[in-house]
Amino acid sequence: MSFKTKLCATSAALALLAGTTAMADEITVAYFLEWPMPFQYGKAMGLYEEELGVDINWVSFDTGTAMSAAMASGDVQIAVSQGLPPFVVAVSAGQALQVVDVAVSYSENDNCVVATNLEIDKTTTADLVGKKVAVPIGTAAHYGFLSQMNHFGVDISQMEIVDMAPPEGAVALSQGNVDMACGYGGGLRRMMEHGNVLLTGAEKEDLGILVFDVTSTPVDFAAEEGALLSQFLKVTADMNAMWNSGEHTDEMLPLIAKDAGMEPAAAEASLATFTFPSVSDQLGDKWLGGGVQSFMSGVAQVFADAGSIPQVLDSYEASVDASHLAAVAE
Repeated sequence: MSFKTKLCATSAALALLAGTTAMADEITVAYFLEWPMPFQYGKAMGLYEEELGVDINWVSFDTGTAMSAAMASGDVQIAVSQGLPPFVVAVSAGQALQVVDVAVSYSENDNCVVATNLEIDKTTTADLVGKKVAVPIGTAAHYGFLSQMNHFGVDISQMEIVDMAPPEGAVALSQGNVDMACGYGGGLRRMMEHGNVLLTGAEKEDLGILVFDVTSTPVDFAAEEGALLSQFLKVTADMNAMWNSGEHTDEMLPLIAKDAGMEPAAAEASLATFTFPSVSDQLGDKWLGGGVQSFMSGVAQVFADAGSIPQVLDSYEASVDASHLAAVAE
């Protein structure tokens, strides 16, 4: 059976499991440029449109907070690789969103960079007091910044924090307009040309500072278009499996890089720092089986302590729905 035939058979089965067919004629899906992922091979090949049977308007965003706003306005139905922190900020404020899968884990591809000329490292972080920092507020990078400053005992009220998307933060750091910048993807790579990190990805993980993105969607869309959503997640899972096998790199990498707006070598370097959990792993306790929900409470508390959100929800269980991904595994 060919790969395409398997996809078609699975799509039909998912529709039958849901007891309905997709009602939407077109959906809009949010994603990031300079953030190469296996799903972009399926995007470039038109597999999503073919298997879902709807037109897809793919729209790139700079931050996960912008993705939340677009979902709140009804302009976006699915956000691929939205950072968990901006998701937490949105649901803590009352926005009806749900996590439906874990898109990617990437501790090495999200960090804060201190200007080289300051000569500040993890042993001299007290020197960060009074410094100007570019941070994309409400994002994974913001959470990482707050967590690192908490770890080092740096009072952020004694720092000047400027809200900047990673590309702008990288420019500001290169021009000496900020002393430190936080970001991810292409922005982080450009920041690294002008400074150093305080902690490596492995060191952050040892401290419990996890960095991962999710696929999110408005609750209403998930309820109304459950079969379509499961089909979308199935194609994504198949693309991840193809990449993870290591047998399709030469075929997939050029298309992924082009779709991400990157050179193949740069895309390959980024992908080497990414982990794409399998469906079975995602459904386990570490991720959607309880780990994500618990981690969201911790993220929310960090933001609340910093005054970035007004409250922490009693529970984030309702903010995760693994049923659509579970349908993929059946």
